[in-house]
Amino acid sequence: MFGRRRPVHIGLSARIFHPEAGGTGLRTKTLQVLEQSVAQWAASRDTLVLMIPSVLQDGALQRSSIRVRDYADYLDGLILQGGADVSPRAYGEEPLKPEWAGDPVRDAYELELVHEFLEAGKPILGICRGMQLINVAFGGSLYQDIAALVPHAIAHETADYDRHRHEVQLAPGGWLERWNGALPGRMVASIHHQAIKRLGRDLVVEATAPDGLVEAIRYQGRAFVFGVQWHPEFHRLDDEAMLDPTPMLDAFLAAARR
Repeated sequence: MFGRRRPVHIGLSARIFHPEAGGTGLRTKTLQVLEQSVAQWAASRDTLVLMIPSVLQDGALQRSSIRVRDYADYLDGLILQGGADVSPRAYGEEPLKPEWAGDPVRDAYELELVHEFLEAGKPILGICRGMQLINVAFGGSLYQDIAALVPHAIAHETADYDRHRHEVQLAPGGWLERWNGALPGRMVASIHHQAIKRLGRDLVVEATAPDGLVEAIRYQGRAFVFGVQWHPEFHRLDDEAMLDPTPMLDAFLAAARR
């Protein structure tokens, strides 16, 4: 082990499952989990991946002096994984349907993560919900449901789940084009029913779907902040039709090493 370079320490935000009404046993507890594919993708470059639990300084069982800022100081970068909808209340709207109300508890937790990692100058990569959360953190808004609010949209979510795919167009001169080249016809694994409506401040579009919906964004400031609407962890490297997710991961980890 002598002389071995310290591995990059990447924090992965938690998916939060709240106690179920009428549940028993474990279902009466709050669960914080990570999805295996995204953890394995992040760790594929000899990266040490750690899930960041939500921090409750006034917890009912034990109080803690640990703050989210402590994780931002210790870790080298942050990945926001997919999951529940972002609550419309996070961008100043009311849910148009009860099932689109999202998870305000997780929103508050991840918005604080974004703020603290930005303040610490650490890179942030958002996946699916994570990209939407970044957009909201920078003052943007979302379509609460693509099918209901964007009549011309293609299907961005089907029962095929991780096998559902569609083409994306990379922005000329953008980072994705620099990383992957300008060849057309790149496919991505798309699983979402919400999408960016109003772009957040200081963000630029890096990729779009055939219907014009935003599929990737980048922060124009000094910090590395990048988000993709698709799931790079579901892209098979032996499938030449799929956009190679490796250059994006390498760029994120290079920023984390700096």
